[in-house]
Amino acid sequence: MVGKRKLAMLLCTVLVGGILVGCGKSTTDSNKGATTSAEVKNIGVVQLVQHDALDAANKGFVDALKEKGFEDGKNIKIEQQNAQGEQTNAQTISKQFVDAKKDLIFAIATPAVQAAYNSTKDIPIIFTAVTDPVKAEVAKDWKSSGTNVTGTSDKVPVEKQIELLKKLVPNAKTLGAIYNTSETNSVIQVNELKAAAEKQGLAVKEIGVTNVNEINQNLASALGQIDVLYTPTDNTVASGYALVGKLCLDKNIPIIGAEDAIVTKGGLASIGIDYYKLGKEAGLKAADVLSGKKPSEVEITTLSEMTFTINTDVTKKLNITIPADIEANAKKVTGGVN
Repeated sequence: MVGKRKLAMLLCTVLVGGILVGCGKSTTDSNKGATTSAEVKNIGVVQLVQHDALDAANKGFVDALKEKGFEDGKNIKIEQQNAQGEQTNAQTISKQFVDAKKDLIFAIATPAVQAAYNSTKDIPIIFTAVTDPVKAEVAKDWKSSGTNVTGTSDKVPVEKQIELLKKLVPNAKTLGAIYNTSETNSVIQVNELKAAAEKQGLAVKEIGVTNVNEINQNLASALGQIDVLYTPTDNTVASGYALVGKLCLDKNIPIIGAEDAIVTKGGLASIGIDYYKLGKEAGLKAADVLSGKKPSEVEITTLSEMTFTINTDVTKKLNITIPADIEANAKKVTGGVN
């Protein structure tokens, strides 16, 4: 009787053990190739406003992460938020990201990175489309920020843009510069523009706006006083490129842009950077940070490669001849001419 009891207990033990092993195997198999929640990195993206340049930078960032093995929906989760051009919205979004304990914040444009940095000094922040992170007070130095911030700058040499302007519109005397007077990124560029223009004997007329709604009146009233318009990498102006292009073309005023999105909207030409590539470079930095580096260990960089873009429809309308050396190296686009 005892022997039967022992045998029954032994069989029971084996049966229970088998069930437990079976359950453990099932759990392992169901998770095979999947990522546990503990391994998923949460990334918050705060984009200041929606327009071609910033959208391209955003896409470049996501593509670079994927190339480095960080794919949305697998081992990272990306939450995209747009501030609709409002600094207060950027601040609210950044605070939400901090409260949600995101592992990394990607900030697109100067007001966005300022909002993120004001919200946290601990969570790593990667930025792009920022002209000068030191003057924006989110980094102490370009080589090592000394903060929780790093990224890629869209700073381009203004001198080259003035040279392009002089070649395409050699008789120009007064250069208009339209920009948001409250955006640090734009103020820096216009100050550099004035210094470079003075060396070339050009007068600069500043056309300040604080929002998209002011573009129509402020630009229209200035067009009779300028020979050519310059558009810096300004987010407010970029949101109104179609209007800027139309107003200038109606008065036969050529536009030289710091980035090529204006050219397809009626601008004459630009020499600037590729924002997709700029965002991609930021994505590579984000991958380094997600892999264990501190932002202060990742140098802030710019793109050295410049891109010429010319609108052939506009050259015909304005009867402008493109020098052979520029035309040979330029990307040609059309559009913006009614």
